[in-house]
Amino acid sequence: MSTAAEVVLEVRDLTREFDGVTVLDKFSFTLRKGEVLGLLGANGAGKTTAMNMLLGLTTPSSGSITVFGKDLAKHRIEILKRVNFSSAYTALPGNLYVWQNLAVFARIYGVPNAKKKIDELLELLEIGDLRKRVTGQLSAGESTRLNLCKAMLNDPDLLLLDEPTASLDPDIADKVRKVIQRVQKERGIAILYTSHNMKDIEEVCSHLIFLHKGKVVAEGTPEDIVAKSQQSTLEDVFIKIARTGDIEE
Repeated sequence: MSTAAEVVLEVRDLTREFDGVTVLDKFSFTLRKGEVLGLLGANGAGKTTAMNMLLGLTTPSSGSITVFGKDLAKHRIEILKRVNFSSAYTALPGNLYVWQNLAVFARIYGVPNAKKKIDELLELLEIGDLRKRVTGQLSAGESTRLNLCKAMLNDPDLLLLDEPTASLDPDIADKVRKVIQRVQKERGIAILYTSHNMKDIEEVCSHLIFLHKGKVVAEGTPEDIVAKSQQSTLEDVFIKIARTGDIEE
């Protein structure tokens, strides 16, 4: 990716404290158009806190977030029209039919030709047969794919994906990865991607950041990080950082 590519997201010295405990410490990175950045770390590393701040759901203790060249705190509504988010751990209203849930979000985002877009996404994620199913009756894997449909409704320029293949069997996970890659390449979307599945990271992400207890401990391409750590695989690197807080001896 050319360094001249448009900067979509710029985070500088992002810090968040809860009750005197620093859970994210001067976190900085830049995400450009067409890049897929993997944000990795063990549970409690600060990933969810970072995601919540990027969505404007949690206020930083200090630092800045600039999206599409504008300050998130001052232009949140305008910015979020061009952003979307999916998490395997966020449930859509369970009493609505699948198509109704998507129709509600399509209206919120002002999606033109909403019915056509919804049908296209349901087929893309291979859940078209669930269109008239009550959302609360879906399996975990089906709910995950429905969340991904929601995340793509407004053709976002910035997509935040929190473990998008969690709860999926290996076959469906592979299909979902390929869908994400296809959509990303076709539209040049910038994606921030978290996962505990290293196969996801290796196939989808061009650049990685490892967090440990709120601090960046490694950054670079998957290949560079594995080489620097002198480990055999990215999963070995993950385990080493989770246990020691560093990639080096």
